[in-house]
Amino acid sequence: MKIAVLTSGGVDSSVALRLLKDEGHDLTAFYLKIWLEDELSYLGECPWEEDLEYVRQICDEIDVPLEVISMQKEYWNQVAEYTIAEAKAGRTPNPDVLCNQQIKFGQFYERIDASFEKVATGHYAQIASLELGARSLEQENTSSSQLIAPSYLLKMAPDPVKDQTYFLARMSQQQLARAMFPIGKYTKEEVRQLAEQYDLPNKNRKDSQGICFLGKIPFREFLKHHLDEMPGDFVDVESGKVLGQHLGFWFYTIGQRQGLGLSGGPWFVVKKEVKQNIVYLANGYEPDEVYKTQFHIAEIHHINDQFPIPNFQFPMTNSQLKVKIRHGAAMHDCQLEGNRVILKNPVHGVAAGQFAVFYVPDPAGGGDLCLGSAVIV
Repeated sequence: MKIAVLTSGGVDSSVALRLLKDEGHDLTAFYLKIWLEDELSYLGECPWEEDLEYVRQICDEIDVPLEVISMQKEYWNQVAEYTIAEAKAGRTPNPDVLCNQQIKFGQFYERIDASFEKVATGHYAQIASLELGARSLEQENTSSSQLIAPSYLLKMAPDPVKDQTYFLARMSQQQLARAMFPIGKYTKEEVRQLAEQYDLPNKNRKDSQGICFLGKIPFREFLKHHLDEMPGDFVDVESGKVLGQHLGFWFYTIGQRQGLGLSGGPWFVVKKEVKQNIVYLANGYEPDEVYKTQFHIAEIHHINDQFPIPNFQFPMTNSQLKVKIRHGAAMHDCQLEGNRVILKNPVHGVAAGQFAVFYVPDPAGGGDLCLGSAVIV
């Protein structure tokens, strides 16, 4: 099979490349060069040079051609502008979700030759063909006559901490049909072991913690570069007392505790007043103000229209629905009534602009299925 492999210089994509090479596929590695790393290079050393050097070493060792593609314009138009606009509006953007939907599995598809049957990445996620799902459905006495091929489902990786379906939950059927996640069936520990077995030059490299299009550049510095600073008040939400000064509401997100610089805490961000540039805080380790029992959503996206949120036909009850409000292992039991998500237990840090991603148990076992996502409003 002819496969385009997106490589970042990290361990995950490098192991994915080696696994596919061992399987005998016709591979070409691609490294995406983005504009932000050049424009903001004054903040530190150019991170992409180190990344690209690792990619070159690995490709040379296994004789895989490497192409570097510049996608600065696409990143700016599809991801960076959205991120800046959301932050300026007082919401909490998630650019990694848009990066996958619009760039890696969007614009990149248009840039490469149509002869590439698949595009592989180092994401921790799995793709289930509905042909497999149909057998499960039949076992549940549900007709599969309405199934339309090709049709796919997104399934969680076995490592709940590293699982990245949250970041892939805006993908379409067309995108999933061409996508491939070679390490999706492995845990992070197993991927590290494979890196050792392959003796990869980056086998001991730490995982990237940054946002996809920023690399090692801090998100706060990115916002400062584009939005500057605008001093305003920290205000106690209970008493109305001014507690101190902040540098601009866009630097803070709901539920944030670190980096506030105030004594007498802990303090948590619970609300932002955009027009007045006020950031409201609550005091205490478990203040009621940082928890929500429900929230509203918009822009609902179904990964597979045959299995919309939350009407997954197994049969199942709405009570089996779970939601993530951020990347990580935490999933919350919920009910969905129209555009209102009702949580079984109070949840900390629900922030407007973030994505709510919905899951149900896979009746075939082996992990949960990701139904899609929506924007928290």
